[in-house]
Amino acid sequence: MSETTHPSPGRSAGSQFLGSEQLVLALILAALCIAISIAAPQFYSEANIIAILRQCALVLIVASGMTMLIITAEVDLSVGASLAFVGCIGMAALNATHSLALGFLAALAFGGGVGLINGLVATKLKVNSLIGTIGMMMMLQGGVYLFTREAVQNHHHIAAFTDLGAGYVGPIPVPVIFAAVIFAVAYVTLRFTTLGRYIYAVGANEKAVRLSGMRSDRLKLFAFVVTGLCVGVAGMILASLMNAGQPTAGRGFELTVIAAVILGGTSLFGGRGSIVGTLLGVLLLKVIDNGIIILGWNQDLQMVVPGVVIIVASYLDIMRNRANAS
Repeated sequence: MSETTHPSPGRSAGSQFLGSEQLVLALILAALCIAISIAAPQFYSEANIIAILRQCALVLIVASGMTMLIITAEVDLSVGASLAFVGCIGMAALNATHSLALGFLAALAFGGGVGLINGLVATKLKVNSLIGTIGMMMMLQGGVYLFTREAVQNHHHIAAFTDLGAGYVGPIPVPVIFAAVIFAVAYVTLRFTTLGRYIYAVGANEKAVRLSGMRSDRLKLFAFVVTGLCVGVAGMILASLMNAGQPTAGRGFELTVIAAVILGGTSLFGGRGSIVGTLLGVLLLKVIDNGIIILGWNQDLQMVVPGVVIIVASYLDIMRNRANAS
């Protein structure tokens, strides 16, 4: 959906946005919001807007890391299973220590550890990341039931933990603040730093990066670990929202994340993508989900939409790459 590569330093954020297909996504999003609000005026109610923002926050947190990863021409299909396991680990640590900081650190350590293992499998064992992370997904889905057969309930009374998912800073939900900070860090990293340029370069031409003296494996490993850490943050927020660590949480979450990233213009072939496009992709998918609920349609469509998006966006990406190669 987007022809965005690493932007040149001289281009402003506004010109980058207006000069790409991100504008098309923004127009589609605006038209969709108008259409749903006409059919269901409660769409613009404060409660509904907050609900959409909370849902977007969880996806955007992980999608920010996934955008970096897919730009390097790798992918992680284990993020949904990891999200569930992270919530159980974080809640168990919280119950044992009665410390939100230690619970959060346990969640980050587990999420980052999963990302590290995925990265090592892809870079050292040279296993295709699609296959390797499917294997990790299956291990996590089974492993979480070895860890706990049922939800890890909240056995403490820490107000800060509840605020993590349901709290506000002024009128802004706490999960939205987490998402905004992570999004901003990812945006600055990809757009303005040398690290960002190398991340784009390793996806566009890994051989050239190696010949220039950079360790492409380390860049990919970094992107895997960042994605895992983002899962750690999202998993703790989800556990707070559910007030429990649920082994079944996160089913299909990876599809939504990947669909949002691809819809936003990040190429599965690597070397091209935009974190702003990812934000628009997340908003578009979650507005569609919300519209399905408000309009009273069959909620199973919420799983159908990401699948359709992945197929269509991947096809358009293939066509664009063929056109660029000719």
